[in-house]
Amino acid sequence: MRAKRNVLTFLGEKDWLITLLWFGFAFLGAITEISRGQYNNFLIFRQVFFHLVHQQPLYIEYPSEYFDVNLYGPVFSILIAPFAVLPIKIGALLWSVAGAGAIFYAIRQLPLQRVQQNIILLLCSQELLGASGWFQLNQFILALLILTFAFTIKGKDYLATLCIILGTLTKVYGIVGLAFFFFSSHPKRFIAGLFLWTGLLFVLPMAISSPAYVINSYQEWLMALVHKNAKNQSDLASFQDISAGGFIKRVLRLPDLNDLTVLIPGVILFAAQYLMLRFRNDANYRYYILCSVLLFPVLFSSSSESPTYIIAVPAICIWYVIQTPARWKNIFLFFAILLVSFSHSDVLTPWFRKNLAVPYALKALPCLVLYLMIVYEILTRQFLSITKSATTPVDSRLQELTHA
Repeated sequence: MRAKRNVLTFLGEKDWLITLLWFGFAFLGAITEISRGQYNNFLIFRQVFFHLVHQQPLYIEYPSEYFDVNLYGPVFSILIAPFAVLPIKIGALLWSVAGAGAIFYAIRQLPLQRVQQNIILLLCSQELLGASGWFQLNQFILALLILTFAFTIKGKDYLATLCIILGTLTKVYGIVGLAFFFFSSHPKRFIAGLFLWTGLLFVLPMAISSPAYVINSYQEWLMALVHKNAKNQSDLASFQDISAGGFIKRVLRLPDLNDLTVLIPGVILFAAQYLMLRFRNDANYRYYILCSVLLFPVLFSSSSESPTYIIAVPAICIWYVIQTPARWKNIFLFFAILLVSFSHSDVLTPWFRKNLAVPYALKALPCLVLYLMIVYEILTRQFLSITKSATTPVDSRLQELTHA
């Protein structure tokens, strides 16, 4: 396993290789599905803009235009607008590449050594490949959450709160960025930013539609989300609810298990991490909270599906690069990435995907284990025993492992 860490460090030192691999995977994932004519998600996204401009309902089916329904907030019409006005295939391709660019930029804003950032990008590249082929919004949600963290600890509260509100008014997941409020050096400015951006982004779509239409659309959006949540919980045979709740229901064969049975303990555990808030200025504590924030909306949402894990996988990688080297951590990383990023591919065989990964929502398992481990290590203050800070270069810590 030491050789594996050496390989990661060797590759992580090559900026050009990481950049080429990262954007190459995004391009490959998108262009492969475009060539097959499979870009339904982008058609949904694209039409949000035109439906809003023409003040048509945003949350009903349009079978002549695309399959399924839109589930994103009215402000999403502004985000998708530059891509919607392009020819469909070009817009779809650029949408996926832009999502990769957003994550790339966000990772670069983390106060980590360059090689650590590159290792995170390298380990997330397979998950990006899949998400890019699905033309997901999740890449942008991930970027917004990481940027919220980075901007908050850098004192850029207005930019941090912009990311929170933009994420919340598009896919709700962005609301978990509020967890970083306690890292702000200017709490009053942070709160002011929340009110400022909520007002501005709420009314922004009205500039290309009308106030009454946008207000009504937000009401319809809420009803659509409630309906979608109920549907996800009732259909365990689908590719939805690949979450902690979905995993428990499938493994224990409890299809009628109330999601609150899993969500409430999850929330309590998340809140318990703030019992150690006196260590808010400790870099490792901050990164542990970031990892929890990235894991939480994926693990405890019934709408989580395979491409949603582009949000969770970076948590595994960030946790790994800040650790004091240990063999078991290398082993955990190997199996976590294998199970999360490759369980829905042919790498672990189609039989594994069909009979184990999908029926039992196995993508959630490593993330759930890490979530519980992070909470435990915070409550027992084990993050303080990490001998090197998160800003110590990985290659320096590698020498400790090699000579251990």
